[in-house]
Amino acid sequence: MASERADAAMNGSSNGVLDDQVPDGPMADKWQNHKFSMKLVNPNNKRRFEIIVVGTGLAGASAAASLSELGYRVKAFTFHDSPRRAHSIAAQGGINAAKNYANDGDSVHRLFYDTVKGGDYRSREANVHRLAEVSLNIIDQCAAQGVPFAREYGGLLDNRSFGGAQVSRTFYARGQTGQQLLLGAYQALAKQVAAGAVELYTRSEMLDLVTKDGRACGIVTRDLVSGEIEAHSAHAVVLATGGYGNVYYLSTNAMACNVTAAWRAHRRGAYFANACYTQIHPTCIPVSDEFQSKLTLMSESLRNDGRIWVPETMDDARSPDQIPESDRDYYLERKYPAFGNLVPRDVASRNAKTVVDQGKGVGPLRNGVYLDFAGVIAREGKAAVAAKYGNLFDMYERITGENPYEGPMRIYPATHYTMGGLWVDYHLMTTVPGCYSIGEANFSDHGANRLGASALMQGLADGYFVLPYTIGDDLAGRLGESVVPLGDPAFTQAVAGVTDATQRFLSIGGTRSVDWFHRELGKIVWDCIGMERTREGLQKALSEIPALEAEFWADLRVPGSGATLNSGLEKAGRVADFFELAKLMARDALVRAESCGGHFRTEHQTPEGEAQRDDENFAHVAAWEWNGPDETQTRHTEELDFEVVALTQRSYK
Repeated sequence: MASERADAAMNGSSNGVLDDQVPDGPMADKWQNHKFSMKLVNPNNKRRFEIIVVGTGLAGASAAASLSELGYRVKAFTFHDSPRRAHSIAAQGGINAAKNYANDGDSVHRLFYDTVKGGDYRSREANVHRLAEVSLNIIDQCAAQGVPFAREYGGLLDNRSFGGAQVSRTFYARGQTGQQLLLGAYQALAKQVAAGAVELYTRSEMLDLVTKDGRACGIVTRDLVSGEIEAHSAHAVVLATGGYGNVYYLSTNAMACNVTAAWRAHRRGAYFANACYTQIHPTCIPVSDEFQSKLTLMSESLRNDGRIWVPETMDDARSPDQIPESDRDYYLERKYPAFGNLVPRDVASRNAKTVVDQGKGVGPLRNGVYLDFAGVIAREGKAAVAAKYGNLFDMYERITGENPYEGPMRIYPATHYTMGGLWVDYHLMTTVPGCYSIGEANFSDHGANRLGASALMQGLADGYFVLPYTIGDDLAGRLGESVVPLGDPAFTQAVAGVTDATQRFLSIGGTRSVDWFHRELGKIVWDCIGMERTREGLQKALSEIPALEAEFWADLRVPGSGATLNSGLEKAGRVADFFELAKLMARDALVRAESCGGHFRTEHQTPEGEAQRDDENFAHVAAWEWNGPDETQTRHTEELDFEVVALTQRSYK
């Protein structure tokens, strides 16, 4: 433990500056009472304020549409050619809400409890309770927009189960829920664009946050087609730019997903919280080739009906249909009888790794486990299974050449979601006044592990129902203030900095591509900061990442110019930020000498191999302050108070 205390000392200490802005009062009443106590901007005054929204996925599109509907003047930015390309479309399985349509005992309190427990007691209770409350409104909003949720025979919206819950609260549209929800948010945004209330910038990437007198006042962007670098001014900036899972190179994220917008805000003073909290999704198609560029997610909804198993003996080369029931190990059902195959993602992932490490892996590379639908097909028929999962089964067959109706799928964990992100208070404001962060880009709701079907819930909650209230509380006190003019030194210096950084990448003139460096970085991060972390492995990462980073700046080759479309230049900036993020992830994991949720330190586990928290020393958020490119960030803490949910050893048995 002395060495771990030294790790903490090496990485800075808290000076107690974090104020979470959580209101007083009973948990169930906090949000409703606080909405009344916040300052308002009257409808005629809203048009005097300009707001920038960066990112147009579920969180960003819903925020931009809602804020403009209220009367604010909004600029929305996306590096895609259309908001419909946002990675939110990849969320397949569903969206949680405590409607209790299944009449199986669900409630706002149960959703709140399951989320706090699922996050291994490392989330802020007040934010989670608010999320559970507004989940009720999200479904009504989306259904009114025409989102084609699945329905029962009688016409009521259908629900299914997801990991970490013993009730059915997940609303879904086959295996296309994210896409359908995004289309709903997109049409709301498109309506406002057509009305002139939102100015939409496509193929435009944010490369810096501009601040003046410590307050966010705009952004600097690069047009990805023309190469033009521009500044944009506003009274407030909202970052809705997703997570940083692509730091691992191989992940379920779209190839363009990155941390750059959030990281540039971090460099301008926004604290970055819980960087080591990353989620490994248990239901992905295993790696099939050394040169694979991304991994494919198979929806967690498949675990409702699919049974996960491996052969009882090591290196069993028989095809699955030749392995009798007596020679199969349904290891999740055996170890966790109460939840079975629907344990949370972190638990399912670690157990899959364990059996594969034991030599029981299946497939050509022995790097997967089976997800078997023979039982449900025999029980309900192929047509019924196809109605629920048909597009997922088709996708699996196109990728693997294997028919999951005739034999089991092969799955293995892969990087998927990040619970860490920019620190925000109860109002979703970062430590830079005037800069907000919503959706996966912030840290606030999921603790150390996100339950399935909660990402879509948080993105829409923040965009539709939380930020439109909280942003007004800040702007009301700024009535009459003009935006900072683009000729101000704050903007000219930021534009010059982005221009210089662009030229630096182009002038290195090395021999290796940005993809090579990204792949090598991903290997280090996966090996040392992946499903299992050790003190030695994290220290190794803190040695190897800076060495590779130095090579990156010395030997990177970016062909072409900055005055045109240049995908290599885009990637270079993103990978440079990944290098800095990876170092912070390792430091954050090294200091957090406990196991919780997706952060599993092998030195800290129960005799049964489960995550062992240290509530005495680590029941807090770790938020890191940028001190400059050559300095280690300072670690601050926000203590977590558990008023309602008692801290206990998490169990799904």
